[in-house]
Amino acid sequence: MPKSQPEPWLRGTHVEIPPVPRAVIHALELAREDLVTWCADLTEQELAATPSGLPSVSFQLRHICRSVDRLLTYAEGDQLSARQLEELNAESAVGGTRAELLEEVRKALEVARARIVKLGENSDLLHEPRTVGRKNIPTTIAGLLIHVADHTQRHVGQVITTAKVLRSQRT
Repeated sequence: MPKSQPEPWLRGTHVEIPPVPRAVIHALELAREDLVTWCADLTEQELAATPSGLPSVSFQLRHICRSVDRLLTYAEGDQLSARQLEELNAESAVGGTRAELLEEVRKALEVARARIVKLGENSDLLHEPRTVGRKNIPTTIAGLLIHVADHTQRHVGQVITTAKVLRSQRT
């Protein structure tokens, strides 16, 4: 689907933000734009569908929102809360309208932007060590921020693929 404007990273925005967090913010902006575009005409039935065993679009949308929250929690030096663990277990639940799911995406990425800006305020701290998960896998703040962008874009790609499959199945 053609874009009416350049991708976020080519718009000259957020120049006041250091490069690493700026790149992550641009990736999340692109993710949101792509999700809105590719989900625009999907029905509730299509959002919940799992064609050829692919995860549903509704799962992918929830997973994007909630995984960004979890990864940023680790970047902030915290462990996951009981709420976050409950949400993790509920990601595959069926339901929600397109408007509700896209609003969850909008809100989650808006909150994420503020958290990313705060984490990136001091570029010297981006090398600070952090750990992920119960196994305390080592990384850094920068590693986690970059993974937020990578992981989100991976799941956006899955949404686009699933949307294409669903559209091809329409009669």
